Amino acid sequence: MARRKDWDTYFMDIAYMASTRSQCSRRHVGTVLVQGKKLLGTAYNGAPSGVSDCSEAGCMLVEEFELVQTDGQEQVVKKQRCIRTIHAEQNLLLFTDREDREGSVVYVTDQPCWTCANMLANSGITEIIYHRSYPKDSEKVGALMEQKGIGFRRMEGYEPPPGTIADVHN
Repeated sequence: MARRKDWDTYFMDIAYMASTRSQCSRRHVGTVLVQGKKLLGTAYNGAPSGVSDCSEAGCMLVEEFELVQTDGQEQVVKKQRCIRTIHAEQNLLLFTDREDREGSVVYVTDQPCWTCANMLANSGITEIIYHRSYPKDSEKVGALMEQKGIGFRRMEGYEPPPGTIADVHN
């Protein structure tokens, strides 16, 4: 008899299944909203409904510059990001109700970026559980969640379901 999955694994598996809907060529991200053991919503990253996505129209890349402190030295780092895609966490917030989010948990395949973390911090959720880290914003996102009293943890040792990891570029 197969061993029954724990709840964290079950809901993270669903987040990875949601990520398979993404057409982003850079990263496939999925997320789910859970209250108790009840699934309230799923979302993935992509262009707005009815608009050409990155697979059809290409990425809409912008360059950004960030001042980073490394060993006491300030350094300007150039980054590229696609602005055609709405992040999975943003879509989740757009398509769920505030009252459903109160006291709920968000499972997301990837650690939220700074913008998504800010939005989630004001959404009424009590915990964020993620699988893949996002080093660029890791420290400041962790500090924000601690300040807000929102649980924030990475699922160590988790293995996504077969066929859900896309070959994407960063």
